[in-house]
This record gives sequence, C-alpha cells and structure tokens, in this order.
Amino acid sequence: MAVEVKIPPMGESITGGLLAAWLVKNGDTVRKGQPLFSYETDKVTSEGTAEVDGKITLGVAAGSEVLVGQVVASIEAGAAGNAPSAPAPAAQPAQTAAVQAKPTTKSAPLIVKSGAAAELSPSVRRLFAETGLDPAGLAGTGKAGRVTKGDMLAALAGQTPIFSAPPVAVAAPATTSTAVAAAPAPAAIPSRDGRTSRKRLSPLRRKIAERLVQAKTETAMLTTFNEVNMAPVMELRKRHGEDFLKKYGVKLGFMSFFVKAAVQAMKEVPAINAQLDGDEVIENHFYDIGVAVGTDKGLMVPVVRDCDQLNFAGIEKAIGDFGKRARDGKIQLPELQGGVFTISNGGIYGSMLSTPILNHPQAAIMGLHNIVERPVVEHGQVVIRPIMYLALSYDHRLIDGKEAVTFLVKVRQSIEDPQRLLFGV
Repeated sequence: MAVEVKIPPMGESITGGLLAAWLVKNGDTVRKGQPLFSYETDKVTSEGTAEVDGKITLGVAAGSEVLVGQVVASIEAGAAGNAPSAPAPAAQPAQTAAVQAKPTTKSAPLIVKSGAAAELSPSVRRLFAETGLDPAGLAGTGKAGRVTKGDMLAALAGQTPIFSAPPVAVAAPATTSTAVAAAPAPAAIPSRDGRTSRKRLSPLRRKIAERLVQAKTETAMLTTFNEVNMAPVMELRKRHGEDFLKKYGVKLGFMSFFVKAAVQAMKEVPAINAQLDGDEVIENHFYDIGVAVGTDKGLMVPVVRDCDQLNFAGIEKAIGDFGKRARDGKIQLPELQGGVFTISNGGIYGSMLSTPILNHPQAAIMGLHNIVERPVVEHGQVVIRPIMYLALSYDHRLIDGKEAVTFLVKVRQSIEDPQRLLFGV
C-alpha cells in the first residue's frame, strides 16, 4: 500500500515554503521516523519524517516551492528498495499525516506561475522553478513563439529583452518519480560568459527583506549615537570570568551586561518599551529582549524572556543556546516572537558604526559595535581607553530625541559602572 508523503502544517500563518533538500534518494528503503527532507519557510526550518517503513518514490525536485498538504513523495509500505541513504533514528509515535514536522527556523501563499504552462518544455519549467524567471515575460524564439531553454538562459544572462506580461497562475506541473524527482537543489545559474549568476531568494531571506522595507516605510526612524568606555566591564570579566565559568558552565560575555543595562534603562525611559498600534500606544510592562543572531541563511532574532528576572548566567545560557540552535536550523517559531526590544551586535564582525533598522513592530533597537582603543580626555588628561560606539534607532513618532539620548546615557552609565546594575540605579 502506497502512503502519501505530504508537506505538514507548520502553523496558521504558514501556507507554503521551499523543499530545501531531500535527505534520501529515489528508491531508498526508509524507516518509520527517518528524516526524509528539510523544509524551509520564512519563519522556521523543519524536517519531514517517514510515517511507515518502505520504499520511497520522490515526486518533487529539491528546491521546489511547495504548499502545505502537497504530496511530494510516496512510500510503498513494506517494500524493499535501495540501501537507506542515512541511518534510521528511533521510531516515533505515528500521526495522521504522512510525515511529521519538527519546527526549527510568517508567510503568503506560494503558487507556481508560468505563461502558457501547458506548452512549456520540462527544461523551461525547471529553469522557472530554479530561478523564478517567468517565461510569460519573454519573447520566445521557438515554434509558434514558444519560449525555449535557450531563451531562458539568454534572458538570465541579460542578452535578450524581458517583456512585462501578467503571469498566469496554474497548478504545479505533474512530475514523475524519475528525472525530476532526483533533481538536485537549485544552484546559482551562471550567465553564458560566466560573469554573473542568478538564484532565487530563500523564503527566510524574502521575509527579512519584506520586514526591513516595512520598517523603513511605516515608521519615522531616527538613529542616535553615544560612546561607552568598556574598560570597567573588561576588568570585571577578567577578574571574575574564570570563577563564573566554573560555577555556571558558561562564559561571562559582554551581551549579558548590555541586556541588563538595557532593561534598567527601559525602566527609567518606558517609552522605549512601547509600541504603536494605529492611534494607540501599547505600554509593555515586561522585558523580553530579542538578541540578533547571524546564520548562513540570514539574521534571526530569538527572544530571551523576562530578562529583568534572569541573572547574568541565565542570560548568557539563553543567548548561547539560541545561537547554537539558530546556526543548526533548530530555532522554533514561538522563540522568535513577542520581543519588545532588540540588541544587535555588529561588533563581532568588526563593524565600527551602523544605523540598525527597527525590528517592526518594536519601537527601538540598539546596535553594538567593535571595541577600539581611542584617545579620550579624562580629568584634563588624554588617555587611551577601549571605546565602543552605541547606536539607538527608534520610531520618532513614539520616542522623542530626549528619551532616546537619556536611554543611551543610562546604558552607558551602567556599563561604565557595572555595580549600578546590582543596585538598580
């Protein structure tokens, strides 16, 4: 009996995504609970696992955009096929769906579009799926004006004009379990002269772009700067770092100081911990801080909950855990939601200064930068100190310049005199 393998539901707002890679080969024998494919949406990355033992027949190429509930393969229960591509994990409880999803990284419906889809050759369909270039916008050179593979490659290389034509929405083309099913994940398509290449944005990258543009167009964003002497915190870490590591099993980093300093400053400048909703102001009385984490797929902002109630070790452990799981693609959707303020540390990449973009609908974001020894004047004397520049981008509709400057001053005071964090002053 053949059991359909479907794209499983991922949450109410997720209707589709990208079948990023097959973890098995066409014809493999798979075991119940074995991971079959990785599936990327604009929020999370998941793995689909087998519901039964048997021989798998792939029906959709890796790199294809698919919808929730779409059949992407079938398993002939009990049949033997090729040797398994990967060792099978322990069996998991059966569910009603053909595969189970394990959320690990929000979204508009995704449909396959093509012009005159019924007349397109398989190679043209493939290029459309891999690059997103709609043949409906091209002038075809084939019989009866049909678009050929050569037309697609020439357009990708910029050698032929691309005409504006409304795409026609059609169902995804039927596939077989042979050539298309075994197709590799789409790679960058090089131009004929090799000087350029082209590939589609991932769902996550598209959502990042959408959110950044939204923040720029829907807010009155302004950035204020300050500088902070990092010597006191560096000395404190040097003095107590080893004992801290032994006791808590985690290193004492800079980020916990800035999270605690931000929380204390937000208590004194509550406008930073607020959001606009139409013509109403939402005042937040909790401190869930987003900490930006860079991954090879894009920037993610997992949220550390109730930072006002956590000690330094609790914050460092949460950040370390999020960082590892984000890079491994195992962040879950709820962990990216509900933050009231974001801290982004571009200094780890060597950034001297930047103007971070708001993490909409939050009203403010603080950017940290690299630490550089600079000459400063103290008590009439020029001395060398390790200085970091701070940047606070904020929605000027809600936060005035005075409040933004006050917030940064409070952060600076806490970092330059860390004992203030112990007493909440």
